[in-house]
Amino acid sequence: MIVTQQKLVERMRRHGPYVALHLRYEKDMLAFTGCTYGLTTSEAEELTTIRQNTHHWKTKEINSTDQRIGGYCPLTPKEVGIFLQALGYPRNTSIYIAAGEIYGGSARLAELRYRFPNLVFKETIASKSELEPFLNHASQTAALDYIVSVESVVFIPSYSGNMARAVAGHRRFLGHRKTITPDRKGLVSLFQKLEEGELLEGQEFSQLVIEMHKLRQGAPRKREGPLPGVRGRARFRTEENFYENPFPECICKKNSFKSKEKT
Repeated sequence: MIVTQQKLVERMRRHGPYVALHLRYEKDMLAFTGCTYGLTTSEAEELTTIRQNTHHWKTKEINSTDQRIGGYCPLTPKEVGIFLQALGYPRNTSIYIAAGEIYGGSARLAELRYRFPNLVFKETIASKSELEPFLNHASQTAALDYIVSVESVVFIPSYSGNMARAVAGHRRFLGHRKTITPDRKGLVSLFQKLEEGELLEGQEFSQLVIEMHKLRQGAPRKREGPLPGVRGRARFRTEENFYENPFPECICKKNSFKSKEKT
């Protein structure tokens, strides 16, 4: 028996509304971005070796500290837990983890699970036999995560990769469903203050996080165009991704079609 995306959604909804967390903390992502914060020396060396030996990755030498401070690293599972708690999500929130194999396994998820014990994976709500047809098809496995993420009450990506942008855009198309995009650069600054004792988790910290993300929750806004004066291919690189924000073109057309149907 093959499980369908809709069956996974139905199984998640049996326990009430759920948050979908796109947790980009797989080995290949960390190796590609050069992000080693919180890892052991041997883990950091392993990721460096992978990057050096992957020929189609052009950038080989990466300063992990600069990456993190600049907001170019995926949030760690621990950081995600602190973030969600600061936003006010209760401990019993059901969280679907849309991800591949987490680097460091269950040990790396321990602090997130401590704050939010109701973590749910594909493997939690589908049997081995149901998932077996997907094992050697990464894109089809990702499609399961994609639909469950689209249908969640809230979608939160820990890193802005292709799937995260596509899900965010799909959710906008379906009526601007709530999608919270973490300000990774701003959050790292706050996390650093926590580590140094300049801030404590609590009301003040929570207010800072909430204020930082008031305008990062998927509300309707026009897609940002290219930077002024930029020409050629660089023009397209500075323009906001259409798949991440199809407003106003696609959404306007959708609404106009509905208006025509009523007349």
